[in-house]
Amino acid sequence: MGDPVVEADSAVGAVSADAPERAAVRLVSLRKEFGSGSQRIVAVDGIDLDIADAEFITLLGPSGSGKTTVLRMIAGFERPTSGAVLLDGRDVTAKAPFERDVNTVFQDYAVFPHMSVAQNVEYGLRVKRVPKAERRERVRAALASVRLEGFDRRRPSELSGGQRQRVALARALVNRPKVLLLDEPLGALDLKLREQMQVELKQIQRQVGITFVFVTHDQDEALTMSDRIVVFNDGRIEQVGPPDEVYERPASPFVAGFVGTSNLLRGDAAEAIIGQPGTWSVRPEKIRVDPADALVEHDRDGEMTAAGVVAEAIYAGSSSRLVVTLDVGGQLVVVRQHDVTSPHELAGLRGQRVLLRWRQDHVYRVGDDHADHP
Repeated sequence: MGDPVVEADSAVGAVSADAPERAAVRLVSLRKEFGSGSQRIVAVDGIDLDIADAEFITLLGPSGSGKTTVLRMIAGFERPTSGAVLLDGRDVTAKAPFERDVNTVFQDYAVFPHMSVAQNVEYGLRVKRVPKAERRERVRAALASVRLEGFDRRRPSELSGGQRQRVALARALVNRPKVLLLDEPLGALDLKLREQMQVELKQIQRQVGITFVFVTHDQDEALTMSDRIVVFNDGRIEQVGPPDEVYERPASPFVAGFVGTSNLLRGDAAEAIIGQPGTWSVRPEKIRVDPADALVEHDRDGEMTAAGVVAEAIYAGSSSRLVVTLDVGGQLVVVRQHDVTSPHELAGLRGQRVLLRWRQDHVYRVGDDHADHP
């Protein structure tokens, strides 16, 4: 491999004319390899991505997909093997982390236990020798932005997990970075607190108006908070788009299976039900369940149907999940919101013949260059 700075500079020169005016982050042919020879691992395989100013964008993928490595290259903690990182139109590929207008919030908070909340938040300002009066005002504003007014004298040990996470967030925001990088910051919180912090993080991002680049493997987090989602798999980008587009129109079987739950129809089942070859996706909550004899009486134009037998009926609190073995082969999962169905009544559905229905516009081809209706 050549020198990464030389390769990055040439990459920037090739594409800079097309750079959007308000791109806060631009990644150009970004590649990262670890090891060498037979031990070489390609963690990030030549990705291109533009992140807009004041956008909340989420890098989503399973462990080992490359999303955290990309975040670390934006932060400057990892050096690309080739390609370029631009921040606000400036090539920072060879710059150290402290030379970049970014801050990072980590999963483990990394707050100083021997300092008060205010001292934690102002630490970076003290290092930069910001005058005392300005430090106090910026700390006050940062704590207010994360709803921690009046907590300035407390120690981290006196705070809840969510409050400590907000201290870490305030410490990053007080430096007024162009871009805030968040590396699975909610992973250590319990479910209820994590859901609360998802809402609060999005509200904070809107209030402060800076770019948030959020890394997670949690699909619900990505769908809840993001303006756009970047789905990673095996070091490459599978799909980029708004949450509804990524969920409703997955671009590949991987996206369909990883972002939420999806049924994939292939082979003979696809031919029989869809009428076309290929791989097709339909979400479980889009499917209705009718008695098997409803086919003739209630058939509607614009709907697809599949008959089968309920193999499993699972009670899940606010919803239930049915696994239906299709007559044409394969299985479909159906998610239904509960009305008056009890676990006992659900169990009685096992072995019953049913008819599944969904609208034609709820099924999409996946794995091709585009998603299509049949």
